[in-house]
Amino acid sequence: MNSPTNQIDWVARSLASVWHPCTQMKHHEDYPLVAIQRGQGPWLFDAQDNRFLDCISSWWTNLFGHAHPKINQAIIEQLNTIEHVMLAGFTHQPVIELSERLSQLTQGQLGHAFYASDGASAIEIALKMSHHFWKIQGKSEKKKFVCLRNSYHGETLGALAVTDVALFKEAYGSLLQNVYVVMSPDARQARIGESAEDISEQAIAALESCLKQHHHDISALVIEPLVQCAGQMAMHSATYVKEAALLCKQYDVHLIADEIAVGCGRTGTFFACEQAGVWPDFLTLSKGISAGYLPLSICLTRDSIYGAFYGDHLNQAFLHSHSYTGNPLACRAALAGLDIFENEQVLLKNQERALKIGEAFSWTKDDERIEHVRQQGMILAFDIQECYIEHPEIFSKELFQKGMQAGVLIRPIGQTVYVMPPYILSDAEIEFMGKSIHRALGPCLRLSAK
Repeated sequence: MNSPTNQIDWVARSLASVWHPCTQMKHHEDYPLVAIQRGQGPWLFDAQDNRFLDCISSWWTNLFGHAHPKINQAIIEQLNTIEHVMLAGFTHQPVIELSERLSQLTQGQLGHAFYASDGASAIEIALKMSHHFWKIQGKSEKKKFVCLRNSYHGETLGALAVTDVALFKEAYGSLLQNVYVVMSPDARQARIGESAEDISEQAIAALESCLKQHHHDISALVIEPLVQCAGQMAMHSATYVKEAALLCKQYDVHLIADEIAVGCGRTGTFFACEQAGVWPDFLTLSKGISAGYLPLSICLTRDSIYGAFYGDHLNQAFLHSHSYTGNPLACRAALAGLDIFENEQVLLKNQERALKIGEAFSWTKDDERIEHVRQQGMILAFDIQECYIEHPEIFSKELFQKGMQAGVLIRPIGQTVYVMPPYILSDAEIEFMGKSIHRALGPCLRLSAK
């Protein structure tokens, strides 16, 4: 089972039959797929039983490690009652409990949960729900959206429209709605003498200018609070989120908080919005909400939004559905994750883990090739200056491979190296993560600028 031929066989069969996501498949001629056989805690094991520390939580989803016994048991118990039932005309205990607990976590501000299966779908729901709300209010002209420069919110057509990534726009721009793109509060834009707060103020001014001029046709602003994750882990001040919420209220525009990646404790609080002291009109969750176990996404919203759709006529209802909406197994996994948060003081313990992660990467601050070292809770990132990169066009792939050789799973975003690990790392594993990434980075960089 663990023989080298098995690994080769898995890879060959996958290349012949599986179309992998967001991937140029031809690149796997030079960068082979890795066949993962099992996971345990923060470690992944390949078909030859080599192990890799999952420094990115398997695309930011796995909060408590692989094969967690408490989550496993919760899913097994749910299997013995009901594995799935459609949520149109029916309900079940796990979806009720999960909705109630999420409402409690928002202090009752976002008391209604609409379910889907993936993050992009949750964004689609928020966009549609926002516009449909305004249409019910007799403001059908409010159908455009505002997003931040370098934003990413998913790859379905609505979500892609509010995604400001050149690669996607070049491929699918002709299919997308036009949106307003405003300055990002990315603190890395600060020039000499400027602070992160200065950048935040400039970005708020740009947002206000847009809203002042176009608020009559704008339905909502969508942001990732505190960290634009796929946007090279661009971090910004909580002040920006607070001021943006005030502007949305002033100009009668909804605020959509995309917490698909930054929610569930990644930034230090359960919801990133908490650090700004605001609750948006819509808050989307996915990835970590099911602890990386099963597809699940949620759009939370206010009583006032829900109330607008509550009436006698079907055309006033929110017209959106998924076959696996509110799947009981996924909801039970999410509830087990929330139990772990509550019973094991995860957020409190993560404060200490975040400090340890910062210490493990202290070497980044003494290397002139590295800039913009930054951290928000359990997310740490830094950028490599291009003039020091040996092969810029393949840097991310090369570092991924060097990382695997060093026993760590990392996926750089362009020239940005980051970690977003599960919430269970020991001090020794945190130290191993820092040292191994340092070692993997060495062969990818020049000693002096080109």
